[in-house]
Amino acid sequence: MPIKGNMSSRRPAPSRAKPVAVESLLSAAEIERFFEALAAVNPAPRTELAYADPFTLLVAVVLSAQATDVGVNKATKALFAAAPTPAAMVALGEDKVRRHIQSIGLFRTKAKNVLALGRMLLERHAGVVPNTREELEALPGVGRKTANVVLNEAFGIPTIAVDTHVFRVANRTGLAPGAKPEAVEANLERVVPERFKRGAHHWLILHGRYVCLARRPNCPACVVRELCRYPDKTPPMAAQPPRAGARS
Repeated sequence: MPIKGNMSSRRPAPSRAKPVAVESLLSAAEIERFFEALAAVNPAPRTELAYADPFTLLVAVVLSAQATDVGVNKATKALFAAAPTPAAMVALGEDKVRRHIQSIGLFRTKAKNVLALGRMLLERHAGVVPNTREELEALPGVGRKTANVVLNEAFGIPTIAVDTHVFRVANRTGLAPGAKPEAVEANLERVVPERFKRGAHHWLILHGRYVCLARRPNCPACVVRELCRYPDKTPPMAAQPPRAGARS
């Protein structure tokens, strides 16, 4: 018996599945070449923050939020000479810590955090910087990015910290696009080859700091320009005609 009714009018329900995030606009082979090119320029990338051990690294990274590495290094030179350990930092006191770091942004809040994390290290970890994300992120002033830097730099764990430079380079080049730092980090974790993960965020930070600049990227000097998906690459400077009367 034929079924009555217009079956063509019954449209399938729209899919409720979330769209799959784009992990990279580059192929796996291109990503390999991307990091090979960066590694050829700088085989052993490191942070530009000055530190002597995990504690001084942790403090330097906490202080680096909304501040330059150069500015932080100037402030911490005398600070670390006076207080190189959690116990010495707590003994130094908030007022003196504040005076040492008053040249960098948010110094009042950062001074409180440095003293508080020093106390917590003494109380919970016998003055030793922990090497797990959970314990690091439980410290005052320590977020995911800071924890990733410390885990990578101090303990050799291949984490990827996403700062403003990494976020820009990952999106601009198409390496690991994402609307938020967390998305960029997740995409980088998926696409960066294992052998490059330890140095990945260092290479991307330095590339963003010195080549892939925010306002005017130096594309002619970029070693990954042939792989980069950025559509508005900065052209080479046009040769200037010689000035009248100038010697050849």
